[in-house]
Order: sequence, then C-alpha cells, then structure tokens
Amino acid sequence: MLKYTINILFIFVSVFALAQEQDSIVTSTGEVYRQKYGLRVGVDLSKPLRSFLDDDYKGLELVGDFRISQNLYVAAELGTEDKITREDYFTFQTQGSYLKAGIDWNTYENWYGMSNIINLGARFGVSTFSQDLQEYQIYSENQYWNETGSGLRGEQFLGEYSGLSAQWIEFVLGMKVELFNNLFLGGSVRLNYLINDVSPNELDNLYIPGFNKVTDGSKIGVGYNYTLSYLIPIFKTNKPAPKKEESEEVPARKN
Repeated sequence: MLKYTINILFIFVSVFALAQEQDSIVTSTGEVYRQKYGLRVGVDLSKPLRSFLDDDYKGLELVGDFRISQNLYVAAELGTEDKITREDYFTFQTQGSYLKAGIDWNTYENWYGMSNIINLGARFGVSTFSQDLQEYQIYSENQYWNETGSGLRGEQFLGEYSGLSAQWIEFVLGMKVELFNNLFLGGSVRLNYLINDVSPNELDNLYIPGFNKVTDGSKIGVGYNYTLSYLIPIFKTNKPAPKKEESEEVPARKN
C-alpha cells in the first residue's frame, strides 16, 4: 500500500511541476538562454522511509550525475543495506554495500529555460556483502523421515557467510523535474540482470544489496527509487533560441 501511495504522490508532484514550467513565456526574439552544467547530488527518499516503517530493514542510497553534453549524463548510485528476510523455512540477514555507475540519455525536448529530464540509462553494479543464516529448516515434500519432528533443522548451515559479492547490469527508465531553482524530484524503475555472484557453498544468495531479491532459477531482478537532488552549477553554455516572428511567443522558464 505504501509503495502505491508514493507512486501516486510522485506522479502528482511531477505533473504539477511540469505545468508550472509551461506557464512561463517570453516574447523577445532570438533570446539567448544559458544552460547549466554541473554536479547533481541527492538521496533516495524511499530507503529512509522504509527504514522508519520496517523494523527488518535499514538502508541509505546517495545518487549523483554530471552533464557532459546536451542530452548525455554520467550517473552513479552508492548505497548500503541491512535486511532481515523471513520465509517459511529460513531466516537470514543480509548486510552490505553497493556501487552502480553508468550513463543517462535525456529523451525530453525541453522548452528554453527548462531543465526537466525523461531518461533512458544503463548501469553496471557491484556489491560486497555478508549473509547471516539465523534459522533454517530442512524441507521435504512427503516428510518421510519426519525431519521436523526429529529436530533436523539444518543447524549445520547456521552462521555468518562473509566475503560474498555480485555484479549485474541495469536498464533504467527515469525522470527528474525541477521543483525550484536547482532542486529536483526524481524517480526511476530498473530492470536488473545478474551477471555473476559469489555465494556460500551450501546456499544461494536470495538477497543482494543494490540488486534486491534474487528469484530462484532466474537472473532477473527489479528495483526503483525516488530521489531528491540539488544541482551544483559549475559552468553555463549559451544556446540561442530559435528565431520567431515578433508576434509569436516562445515558452520558457522564468528566472
């Protein structure tokens, strides 16, 4: 329920911000607008909120990007997660950190003076982590040997497994809207493909920080984030507005 509420709130704020941008116009012809290039840094809002509401989860993710051309950005996410997973036959705790780096391509044709983004992107992700198996019960479909009743609960597997790692690629669809000058609200959905992971000899990795839940028999995962970020302008470039008839108005953002 919380996930859907956040989705609806994000869509509402995004549409409102876009509408505010489109209300601004200028009437001069051949006007020059200075486009901002710089470092945008922020935080994933969903992880602190989830940490507050879920006793079995703690996480933090920092995000950043840098504009290197008209539509191309280099981007990265750095985070840490501590999650307890409780299933019918086992309970385990995952702790670790991750780094994701790649590019974003802005597909949104801004009006002059706007800085909104609708991006397609890709990331390469790496994670190092540990798994602490706290409870494990041997599963059998017919319970021929009455494993549960006889106390066979897999105690030999219990304990912490450290030195684990994983690598994956992500395909990203996201957006950022400028709420106020240099302040952006963003969000993205991600489709992940697991390239490689180092797991305990006796067990599989069922949760990987940064990648999220690993489905048995599949290398596909999904993720999302909601970000609040601030652009630190480093320099600006001039881009002339297209020539218009004097009677026409060119939409733009008010300074």
